[in-house]
Amino acid sequence: MSLAETLSWPFFNDGHRAYAEKLSRWAADNLHTLPHDDVDEACRARVKALGEAGLLTPTVPGEFGGMHAALDVRTLCLSREILGYYDGLADFSFAMQGLGTGSITLYGSPELKSRYLPNVGKGKSIAAFAISELEAGSDVAALKMTAEPDGNTHVRLNGNKTWISNGGIADHYVVFARTGEAPGARGLSAFMVDADTPGLSVEERIEVIAPHPLATLRFDNVRVPVANRLGAPGEGFKVAMSTLDIFRSTVGAAALGFARRALHEMTSRAVNRKLFGAPLGDLQLTQGALADSITDVDTSALLVYRAAWTKDNGAARVTSEAAMAKMHATEAAQRVIDRAVQLFGGQGVTKGNKVEELYREIRALRIYEGATEVQKVVIAREALKNFAAASAAS
Repeated sequence: MSLAETLSWPFFNDGHRAYAEKLSRWAADNLHTLPHDDVDEACRARVKALGEAGLLTPTVPGEFGGMHAALDVRTLCLSREILGYYDGLADFSFAMQGLGTGSITLYGSPELKSRYLPNVGKGKSIAAFAISELEAGSDVAALKMTAEPDGNTHVRLNGNKTWISNGGIADHYVVFARTGEAPGARGLSAFMVDADTPGLSVEERIEVIAPHPLATLRFDNVRVPVANRLGAPGEGFKVAMSTLDIFRSTVGAAALGFARRALHEMTSRAVNRKLFGAPLGDLQLTQGALADSITDVDTSALLVYRAAWTKDNGAARVTSEAAMAKMHATEAAQRVIDRAVQLFGGQGVTKGNKVEELYREIRALRIYEGATEVQKVVIAREALKNFAAASAAS
C-alpha cells in the first residue's frame, strides 16, 4: 500500500492529506539539490531549507508560528515518513527540531517558549536533546550529571553527555541532570542550555555507520539560570518521558519511510532486472520477499498512525501504543531493507546505491529513543499493570 492509499484511512483529515502532498512535492524537487558531503553543512542546509519552505512549523505550537495549536503527532509522523523516504539526513534534521524543543513546548515557561520556539520553527536555530550518558542510555534513572545550586537564581551543571544528536552544531540543548530531590528517576530536572554558555564544550565528535552530527558534550561548571528549568524541580524524568511519548511514534514513522523506499526500489528491481531470460519478479522467492515486505510496511503504518491518532485525540499517554509502533516499525524496516539489499546482489552493498544507504540508515533506529529490547519491557509492563488493575477492580 502506498502513502496515498494510507492517507485514505480514517486516521487522517484533509489537512493532513494536503500537507503530505505539499511536503512530498517539495522533497522530490529540492532535497537532491542540497549538499551531502559534509554532514554538518548538510544538516544546517536542510534545517534552513525546511524552515524557509515553512515545513518546520509542525515542530512548534501555533502560538509560536506552528501549524497546529498543539503538536499534532500525525503531522510529525507524516513529515518523518516522507522525508525518510527521500533523504535520511532531512528526516534527522526535522526530527531533532521537534525532539529538541518538545520539552519546551510541554513544560517551558512562557518566556522560554517565546525565546526558543519561533526560531526553531523558522529554521533559524538548531535544537538538541541531551539526555544520554555513557552509563545511562535506556536507564534514564542512572544519570550522573549534576545540577548544584549556585545561590538562589542559578545552578551549576557538571558532567558529560554522549551520543547527542546535533551535538556540535546545535544552538541550544535540553539537558537533564541530577538535582537530588529524591533517589533515582525522581531526582532529575531538565534545563535549557545555550550552546555558547561558558564551560560547555564538545569533547568528541562521534562517527557512526550512517553519518550524522553526534557528539560527546562536556559540562564544566556550566552556570544556568534556574528560570531555564523545564517543569518543577525533580520532574526531569516526567519531562523526558512525556516528550518521548510524543516523538517515539515518529521514529517508527521514519523507519516506515525507509521501508517504503526500500520496497519501491525492490519492486522496480523485480520488474526491470532480467534473470534466466525473465523478470526477477517472476521467481516465487522474489514474490515471497515482496509479499513479506508489503505486509511489513502495512502493519507498521497501522501501528504508527494508530499511536499518533490516539495521542492526537486526547490520550494522556500512549506508552504502549508508541512502544509497539516504534518496536515493530524499526524491526520491520530492517527486514524489508535487508531483503532489498539481497535482491540487488552486489549492487546492494555498493556505496552509492540507495538500498545500501538505507541499510546503514535504519540500524540506529532500532536503538535510539529506547532500544527494541526496552520497548518489549515497556509493552509487557503496561500489559501486566493493566491486567492487575482490571483484576483488582473486578
